[in-house]
Amino acid sequence: MKIKIDGKECEADHGEYILDVAKRNGIHIPTLCHTDALPGQGSCRLCIVEVIEGGKNKVVVSCLYPVTSEIEVVTNSDKIRRMRKNIIRLLAARAPESERIKKLKEEYGVYEEKRFEIDKGEKCVLCGLCVRACEAMGVYAISSVERGIKKRISPPFEEPPVDCIGCGACAVVCPTGAIALTEFEGKRIIWDKTFELVKCSVCENYFATREQYEFLKQKYGLEAGELLCDKCRKKFTAQKLVF
Repeated sequence: MKIKIDGKECEADHGEYILDVAKRNGIHIPTLCHTDALPGQGSCRLCIVEVIEGGKNKVVVSCLYPVTSEIEVVTNSDKIRRMRKNIIRLLAARAPESERIKKLKEEYGVYEEKRFEIDKGEKCVLCGLCVRACEAMGVYAISSVERGIKKRISPPFEEPPVDCIGCGACAVVCPTGAIALTEFEGKRIIWDKTFELVKCSVCENYFATREQYEFLKQKYGLEAGELLCDKCRKKFTAQKLVF
């Protein structure tokens, strides 16, 4: 079906989310908690847009709003920009140290906050992507704890998590850089836990922690033997298919 986004006519499949249609047509809608790897989060509300349907206007979250009829979408009206600005104010009060949030403040003209209390030193906006990534891996090493103003992301008992395999998936999907991951001299540190990194036996680049490799080997039934990074494994598989 055809819909209009900022005056541009776009093709959309029934049930497809507005954000996906916009991205496919080169129309920018700002996001924070959205990632294609773990879609459907919708917690930051930054991707709000106006939808005109049946002569009525409504504000929706574009990453969760499915297209079911011919609609018109406005992504950057004065109303939407005002609402986004207030959302950014709240996010900035929660995570003032995040570079991503600082850039959003500059883009939307958000100045120093005087009304809301600032969580000094904080980068986390509690979007929950890191927890979902850990669950998707099948590890369950971190979770959200407490409620209300005390809510936070943490390993059990705020100690180095026993179940963590050091894969770094949580740090990769974090939109605000709240999860510290450092690597040096063949070691990786995350959640105050130190892991030994293993080298690919072909390219000799570090590519995973030993715990991560053993976990994936057991989970997917990989054969014991050479340690191969994804790039070299794909190359090796392609060669086998050719010959």
